[in-house]
Amino acid sequence: MNLWRRISGFFSSGNSKSSDSTLESCQQVIGYTFNKLDLLHQSLSHRSIARANGSQSSNERLEFLGDSALGLIIAAKLFEDYPESDEGDLTKLKAMLVNETTLSMVAIEIGLNKHILLSSDEEKSGGRQRPSIVSDAFESVIGAVYLDGGIDSARDLVLRTIYSRHAKIVTDATLLNFKGELLEWSQSKGRGLPTYQVVSEAGPDHDKKFRVAVYIGDEALGQGEGFSKKEAEQHAARDALMKLGIDCTPEL
Repeated sequence: MNLWRRISGFFSSGNSKSSDSTLESCQQVIGYTFNKLDLLHQSLSHRSIARANGSQSSNERLEFLGDSALGLIIAAKLFEDYPESDEGDLTKLKAMLVNETTLSMVAIEIGLNKHILLSSDEEKSGGRQRPSIVSDAFESVIGAVYLDGGIDSARDLVLRTIYSRHAKIVTDATLLNFKGELLEWSQSKGRGLPTYQVVSEAGPDHDKKFRVAVYIGDEALGQGEGFSKKEAEQHAARDALMKLGIDCTPEL
């Protein structure tokens, strides 16, 4: 089926020019021109609009691929640039560069979030600014670029958009992998694995907010909120680490 026929079926007829413009503008934002525009279109398609239309694939499979490509590219670059850093600090640096907060921050900075395809309900609830949605779309675009142009094209995108900001990112303590840090601390103390429990959920499905508590054994150490369980768990782990007086900043 012709690409533009597929896209026109996805949007209303009055928005066909808008869809063409979205794909063109997105390519300018990421600095990459696709050979197969349907890959870009799929990478921008959040599951909310896929469900609303009933026939369009979402970006979730491309997100899976992009997450793996991103991790490899960042790990290789850190290995090259920090020859004196040990495995532990390289792991912390990598986590800061590939986490949800960092990816959504960069995507919003470059304007990628403006091109995500959302249902009207998700749009109204602020989905275009939601870290989980924006970061997933960014990973999906990386996956699409990898499929379309290979690892070199994906590497160029990641280095230009994310790694070029790494000096600022790795000094921002708010971007640490707090769940990983709490796990490392609890295991080093022989206290077992932290567990996370949802304390409450509020709001409709497309705009739900979670409150999560983190426990080590029977002791509740912290709580956090977020628009996804993952985000709430990170905030809960951060709260626990702060209460324990633990500094997680990696040594460069």
